[in-house]
Amino acid sequence: MFTLFRWLVRLIAGLLALIVLAGVAIWYFAARSLPDYNATYSVGGISAPVEIVRSTEDVPHIFGANDEDAYFALGLAHAQDRLWQMTVLRRTVQGRLSEVFGASTLRTDELMRRLDLYGAAVKSVEAQDAPTRAALEAYARGVNAWIEQVNSKALGRGAPEFFVFDAPIAYWTPADSIAIQKLLAAESSPALQNEVLRARISLLGQGWVNDILPDMPGQSVPKGPEYGAIFPTVPKQMTIEDTEAPMSPFPSPALTARANAFAAAARRSAAGGTLLANDPQMGFTTPSWWYLARLQLKSGGVIGATIPGIPFILTGRSETFGWGIAPAYVDDQDLHVEELNPSDPTQYRTPGGWKPFETRRTIIEVKDAQPVTITLRWSDNGPVLPPSHFNLAAVTPPGAVMSLSWTALSESDTTLSAMRALMQAGSIDAAVKAGAGWVAPAMDVVLGDQKSVGRVTMGAIPRRDPRNVTFGRMPSPGWLPEDRWQGTLPYDDTPRDLSPQDGVAMATDAMTVNRSFPGHVSYDWGDSQRIQRLSRLMGEREVHSRESFMSIQLDTVSQAARSLLPLVGKDLWYTGAPAPEGTPERMRQQALGLLAAWDGDMNEHLPEPLIYAAWMKALQNRIIRDELGPLASEFDHLDPLFIERVFRNTDGAARWCDVLQSAPVETCTDMARMALDDALMQLKAKYGPDLQSWRWGDAHEARQDHPLLGRAAFLNWFVNIRQSVSGGDFTLARSATAGDGADPFAAVAGAGYRGVYDFADPDSSVFITATGQSGNPLSGHYDDLAGLWRRGEYIPMSLDPELAHAAAAGITRLEPATP
Repeated sequence: MFTLFRWLVRLIAGLLALIVLAGVAIWYFAARSLPDYNATYSVGGISAPVEIVRSTEDVPHIFGANDEDAYFALGLAHAQDRLWQMTVLRRTVQGRLSEVFGASTLRTDELMRRLDLYGAAVKSVEAQDAPTRAALEAYARGVNAWIEQVNSKALGRGAPEFFVFDAPIAYWTPADSIAIQKLLAAESSPALQNEVLRARISLLGQGWVNDILPDMPGQSVPKGPEYGAIFPTVPKQMTIEDTEAPMSPFPSPALTARANAFAAAARRSAAGGTLLANDPQMGFTTPSWWYLARLQLKSGGVIGATIPGIPFILTGRSETFGWGIAPAYVDDQDLHVEELNPSDPTQYRTPGGWKPFETRRTIIEVKDAQPVTITLRWSDNGPVLPPSHFNLAAVTPPGAVMSLSWTALSESDTTLSAMRALMQAGSIDAAVKAGAGWVAPAMDVVLGDQKSVGRVTMGAIPRRDPRNVTFGRMPSPGWLPEDRWQGTLPYDDTPRDLSPQDGVAMATDAMTVNRSFPGHVSYDWGDSQRIQRLSRLMGEREVHSRESFMSIQLDTVSQAARSLLPLVGKDLWYTGAPAPEGTPERMRQQALGLLAAWDGDMNEHLPEPLIYAAWMKALQNRIIRDELGPLASEFDHLDPLFIERVFRNTDGAARWCDVLQSAPVETCTDMARMALDDALMQLKAKYGPDLQSWRWGDAHEARQDHPLLGRAAFLNWFVNIRQSVSGGDFTLARSATAGDGADPFAAVAGAGYRGVYDFADPDSSVFITATGQSGNPLSGHYDDLAGLWRRGEYIPMSLDPELAHAAAAGITRLEPATP
């Protein structure tokens, strides 16, 4: 017996030793993917030595003999820190995720193959101007130089993820950079999904669409026919199983990219120099979309935020000029119903008769499964989309398919040429001129030089026929000439304000211009609450400072809460004597007491934001559930304009408060009271009976998750960054909520980058990203900026070369390889 026990101990000890040795081996090989920032590399593709000076936060300051060498070094730096992210983004656009991740990403691949954004990117390379082509080629050489270093020196395959997922690393090309720019367009435009949803609501009749999808107050919107009148054969309501498409680049409309960009002219600055702030907001992920960098170019130094895969700074500053970006919410997508020939479904109706689709077969390789072959189709209007995506089956008539017109599908897309020219512009006039070539995604660009500020919309705006039957708001007949695009509006007609009288320029994806159709920009915008708050804060002071701009950027007061609570709770605040302890009535009184004294600050440490958010969510759900049925699930985020319409009874909207299936006539006050009780019961079950102990931050945790390893048990503890945050869906410091699922208030989108530029003292400018510079989970720079970002802190944004060298944490030297 003792001998058996002794051998059992030896066996267990041996197994433990093997596990330890395996762990050490894995760590050793994975750790080799961490770059040495003090190394010297002999590389081909540069004309002279280049220095990459790394700050303590791992921000590269790049100094080369010419622009091409600087772009080369940026490509190498991006690859050192974000190679895995870059390859996944590229595979997403190419529709090649399933080669690595298996059948789970097949739906996303199918959609991206049908859109063929990558094919459009390849064709757009030749459309770039000569300096941009040279930059793209130099950048690609830099990325590939690092890939060669990884391969030749066995540097951990470039990133730990490559050990988990066997993904061959193809060399980078100029088309890859354009493709990632087009991926940003997918993140930034909700027009397609808005068209489908509007059509589905329209099919219900009753005029519901005017309330549940309200137009911005004061906007001139033409009234068109109901969708069912245009396509009478479409069923009024169809249950659609629109399954999730993992890693899809198309977020829901509520989570589409947004931003705040605002500037004050020198006369509105306490220090006498222009101020500008920007915080692009996209889905949270680790690593962040953004990567901080400084380039020394022939035109001078420039510093700001890049996106790995693109060689230019998207938002930042030079010594004398700064710019910030915000999605312009241009209506840049239109769906077209293509009628099929009943005798030959390979043909579709056009103004000139039946015409065959352009077709091409493509094979999607799927890991651990058989390849999938699909036939791609294009009409004159654009690619044909599968009915299984975006709920298209619910709005497509029998005997028809749906095609898409979209500015991002351009095969002569010069957005990167415009981006490079904007980055090197030294004045507002030069920047405006640079924007002429911008195609997609359309952006409201806020500009500031040393004295003046301005705003201009950059991006292609479709020109529509005045007779367009749906005004671009719902799918339209693809065979009618008046429902096809007529090109794009001239760049000089895009919205702009280059000499604001009050010395302030602002963009928050809110309505920027109110024009009649077809000269309009859009009828669907981000929200109207953030611009109200920003306008108030900018107007409260005659002059601003860097610190006041930082305070505005970090503001967490919800204008929506301030507007809705007095309206929704007006008949509930005063309830007489306190109800007995432990009753729902008593809990309701306590909650109303807290909300009555609350200033709308969505502070993570307070209970009031949680009570407010849960109440409004329950209220909207109660109001819409019986009218919309299954479609109610599409409205998982609060729409303040809808709630205002209902409680102000605008155009009879209070009818939503009456439950159609019940005999009594419910009032909006009834719905508000019942919704509050619903919300409090749910919160009590999750957080306990003591309202005072509830905290918004317990429910509102920023989920900066690794998109792949973050789903794996055990590994998610190491690769995901989770931290409670203040703010909400409608605060300037926006942290948009998930809306559904077990944790509907989790923060899933927000400002991945923040920058404040002060031209009274340019080197006092500051910036920050939400995670860290490195995408390698083993790096100390993987999450070192996350805590600063959460606390509202920043890091220096200096262009001083001496300061960069003096404070260098590492200097990578690139030397031209000898023949």
